[in-house]
Amino acid sequence: MGMLSLPGFLSCGKKKDFNLTNEKDAQSSDSDENSERGNWSNKGDYLLSMVGYAVGLGNVWRFPYLTYQNGGGAFLIPYTLMLALAGLPLFFMECSLGQFASLGPVSIWRILPLFQGVGITMVIISTFVTIYYNVIIAYALYYLFASFQKVLPWSDCFSWADEFCSKARIVSTCNATFHGEIIHANYSFITSNNLTCINGTINYKPVQFPSEQYWNKVALQRSSGLDETGRIVWYLALCLLLSWMIVGAALFKGIKSSGKVVYFTALFPYVILLILLVRGATLEGALDGIEYYIGRQSNITKLMEAEVWKDAATQIFYSLSVAWGGLVALSSYNRFHNNCYSDAILVCVINCVTSIFAGFAIFSILGHMAFVSERPVSEVVDSGFDLAFVAYPEALSELPVSPLWSFLFFFMLLLLGLDSQFATIETLTTTIQDIYPKVMKKLRMPVTLGLCTLLFFLGLICVTQAGIYWVNLIDHFCAGWGILIAAVLEIVGIVYIYGGNRFIEDIEMMIGKKSRLFWLWWRMCWFFITPVLLMAILVWSLVTFSRPSYGSVLYPTWGTAVGWCMIIFCVIWIPVVAIVKIVKAKGNLVQRIVSCCQPAANWGPYLECHRGERYSHIVDPKKKKEHEIPTVSAIVY
Repeated sequence: MGMLSLPGFLSCGKKKDFNLTNEKDAQSSDSDENSERGNWSNKGDYLLSMVGYAVGLGNVWRFPYLTYQNGGGAFLIPYTLMLALAGLPLFFMECSLGQFASLGPVSIWRILPLFQGVGITMVIISTFVTIYYNVIIAYALYYLFASFQKVLPWSDCFSWADEFCSKARIVSTCNATFHGEIIHANYSFITSNNLTCINGTINYKPVQFPSEQYWNKVALQRSSGLDETGRIVWYLALCLLLSWMIVGAALFKGIKSSGKVVYFTALFPYVILLILLVRGATLEGALDGIEYYIGRQSNITKLMEAEVWKDAATQIFYSLSVAWGGLVALSSYNRFHNNCYSDAILVCVINCVTSIFAGFAIFSILGHMAFVSERPVSEVVDSGFDLAFVAYPEALSELPVSPLWSFLFFFMLLLLGLDSQFATIETLTTTIQDIYPKVMKKLRMPVTLGLCTLLFFLGLICVTQAGIYWVNLIDHFCAGWGILIAAVLEIVGIVYIYGGNRFIEDIEMMIGKKSRLFWLWWRMCWFFITPVLLMAILVWSLVTFSRPSYGSVLYPTWGTAVGWCMIIFCVIWIPVVAIVKIVKAKGNLVQRIVSCCQPAANWGPYLECHRGERYSHIVDPKKKKEHEIPTVSAIVY
């Protein structure tokens, strides 16, 4: 009787019952629905991995500054609108796409073979970004270790400082009344004659905080420019090696191991943010900092400026990590009937709330720093590297028990960076797995460690004395236009060539039938609003392009040329792959293009049991043998 029920065993997740070689991938387990690729152990692993991927350094060091710069609380209006119009529609689309076909960012383009180069572009850009992103993690590690001192090394102007280093502003000249006349004189003359400076006429000497000189002279040992490579900064190289070792250790079993690590790396930063917020709120001057952030009276007139809307759209776009390939890769390990719709909304909301919450923690302590140094908050506020490694460390050095607060802050940066890095490396390994599944089944650990080792060596140029210029160059070019181009082609290809309504039917196979009213908003965004917004951002970015610079240091012409070469190398695969596909197709030119715009023969749900009537005709040649009913002798054996 048992033999008569054999066909029943060909349901989802049971293919392993007939695996005669007894090979087991570290990423899969007996409870997985998809025993070939593996699934997340539980939904918590997936959600926290997605939150960790979306919530990164930009939430802490870019969003608060943009809010302050663009009208305070008023900036939340365009930010929320851009989340609904551009961020969420793309996020939901990519999550659905990966989950539906259980494929990574390159293989997923079975949906539209002509655009497979878009997936390759996403993976190459992710590779460039992961190289420099781990260098930033190495910076955080260095500062983390430097915090284990009784006195923080950047808390004062020590032996490494020059004459421009000062913790307080130094008056240079001012106007004063002398014998009935207003004169402009050096401050030394003013004080020696017991004169008083007239308000609003004081000029200060150009000075630098100790933390700024420590960052440039000690941590980076920064050279004069990209032309002067200098030597490898050995302690940064060791920190880079350690960061890659952490990433490799977390990913040695793929999603099975990284899915557990993110319970700490994704959640603990919120604990630290809360601690920093509570501490910051109790300090003098904190209210001034928060008022600069949100604004006692938000500047609504700022909403009339196009730059504000562009900043909101750009921040949402990059903050949610859409079009990098990571969302597709992580979602490809979901079970087929997982509710990707609710997941997308939840992760997007958490990401945006985190950005707003982080702003309060950052600006409360910057407000205290401004109070102590007797400067306006606008003079101590910054974004990017200057916020993370200059302004905020300087503010923390003013607090009692400063090493503790410094340790917590850089530990938070480390965790925020790591879980984003986990997802990016998982994107690369997922791509390899889709192309060479047998190799990854047997050699997942060596392949992952080999990939991390290769990326470590490629990143050594970023820990030379000119390293910060390379980090900034890659970020300026690769993390900008390439991603925008990929996103535009992605949504246009799926909605207008594959078919938006057809894609909606695919989603309904996973989450169930929905009403036309339910899809009204998504259709409006996918068919019109989101593509138009993305095109507008892309055109704006191209029109307003300026030569890259780091601070006041302009890049040489050859450096800008290298940047262009990097972005061309990333996007050139889009036309190259399209041409190759057309050449390999059959028929005249029009027939070839039309055939390349049709889904591949093996496009559809990964497991046969999920294909239903719509995809019942599909048979993947590579899996044909695996779907055959085994013989009785094989089962007995």
